[in-house]
Amino acid sequence: MKPLVECVPNFSEGRDSGIVESIATSIAAIDGVHLAGMEMDGDHNRSVITFMGSPEDVARGAFEACRTARDLIDLRQHRGVHPRIGATDVIPFIPLSDYTLTDCVALARTCGQEIGRSLGIPVYFYGYAASNARRGELPEIRRGGFEGLVEQARLAQQAQGAGKVRQARREPERTPDVGPDAVHASAGATAVGVRDILVAYNVNLDTDDVRVAREIARSIREKDGGLPGVRALGLLLPGRHLAQVSMNLIDYRKTNMVQAFDAVALLAKAEGVEVLESELVGLAPRAAMGGAAPEDLRMESLDPVRFLDYHTRLFA
Repeated sequence: MKPLVECVPNFSEGRDSGIVESIATSIAAIDGVHLAGMEMDGDHNRSVITFMGSPEDVARGAFEACRTARDLIDLRQHRGVHPRIGATDVIPFIPLSDYTLTDCVALARTCGQEIGRSLGIPVYFYGYAASNARRGELPEIRRGGFEGLVEQARLAQQAQGAGKVRQARREPERTPDVGPDAVHASAGATAVGVRDILVAYNVNLDTDDVRVAREIARSIREKDGGLPGVRALGLLLPGRHLAQVSMNLIDYRKTNMVQAFDAVALLAKAEGVEVLESELVGLAPRAAMGGAAPEDLRMESLDPVRFLDYHTRLFA
């Protein structure tokens, strides 16, 4: 079997389908790349595009997508409920077959260096590709968001102009790994990394009280003593007048979708709130469902194309 790598970049645009389709077209134009999925969310104002192929082709697709996003997305005009630092917010590479994590780290760092050098976008490496242990996780990199990076750059420039060189130096964890030190005016910065298969899974609550979603998120996320391998945020979806528990199941073998759903539903019930629906974002291994049927999770029926095994068979 040939080496196979998946890439699931997230872009800070979820309302203008023309922009997202242009980014997807730039990826699909790379020979050897299989475009597996594209999803947009207006409240998050974010899109997720999933593609796979040979390592070199996938890296080229990621670069071209980042170039297109830089040219079409202006973060100074962007508003959305999901944290972000860049037009191309994050580029994760995931080894699927006949390719090691070490190989993938080298691929991610080469891609990140090209983005920094050719596109003028600062790059932070994360996950297995992290070069700074203090920011191996995305939440740390996204702390303060795009606006925080802009403000930090402004204060550093102001201090430097006043001759306060020592004070002008950034915190080590905020200095990009590659690319320019200054945040790109419209495209921000980009996090490039390597991770295992991750399941992006959201549960929408039948309430617009975001406090409930935030309390549930705090209870279930691993770092606060909740479910193993779960990251969670409580968000308000203003366009739908709903609160959402937005989750990343970073190890679906430890906590799968049905376990996450049941935990959210139980905590919501204690608050007198019902679960309205849940949704899978992007692709997932079929096993991540935990043996549940879509209706058990209050989801619409899932087409086989939503499962990774469907796509990896194309490369067998």
